[in-house]
Amino acid sequence: MDKIRIIEVKESIFEDNNREAARLRARLKNERTFLLNLMSSPGSGKTTTLMRTIEELKHEFRIGVMEADIDSSVDAEKIATTGVKSIQLHTGGMCHLDAGMTEQGLNELGMENLDLVILENVGNLVCPAEFDTGAVKNAMILSVPEGHDKPLKYPLIFTVCDVLIINKIDVLPYFDFDLEKVKEYALMRNPNLKIFPISAKTGEGISAWTDWLRNQVGDWINAD
Repeated sequence: MDKIRIIEVKESIFEDNNREAARLRARLKNERTFLLNLMSSPGSGKTTTLMRTIEELKHEFRIGVMEADIDSSVDAEKIATTGVKSIQLHTGGMCHLDAGMTEQGLNELGMENLDLVILENVGNLVCPAEFDTGAVKNAMILSVPEGHDKPLKYPLIFTVCDVLIINKIDVLPYFDFDLEKVKEYALMRNPNLKIFPISAKTGEGISAWTDWLRNQVGDWINAD
């Protein structure tokens, strides 16, 4: 019997999500709403950084926040104290958000009259990096106590992000953390990565980060 040639045609399991993400970005462009996807591991200071960011920008832009978590509404309650519109997204045990889930959140939040929406993704350096949420830009936070070798251990998240925020630089003297090494390793993964060392606690470095974000949002919502 002649041998049968078997040709396998495989489609990426992310293909559908990528299409949905592209469609969502087009919608955001049409609505003139900038969506930032903010990722990090638990305990990096994501919510505190977000609150600092809001305080810097809330008088210039109409801001909304989507807090994604497996359970609880703790983060959304904190964000609500800043005076911006916020909702809590429960993922039902999933460790990430995809484009469809993100759009559901945006529909509940309401994009009308919002210039900047920030998605605080589930705390995880692996799963959230694998799914395009439809965001205009991706940012991540790495805190000093986590160590400077994370770009070597978790390369994907550094590759897909536009911004690396290095938080908790106020405790640099107490940890074996090499700021220049983490920059070197991160830029090996992504030469175009913007890097902002900050302390969300003291406010050091926040203005450089918010200046960058201010320009990105302005360019997006004012583009022809």
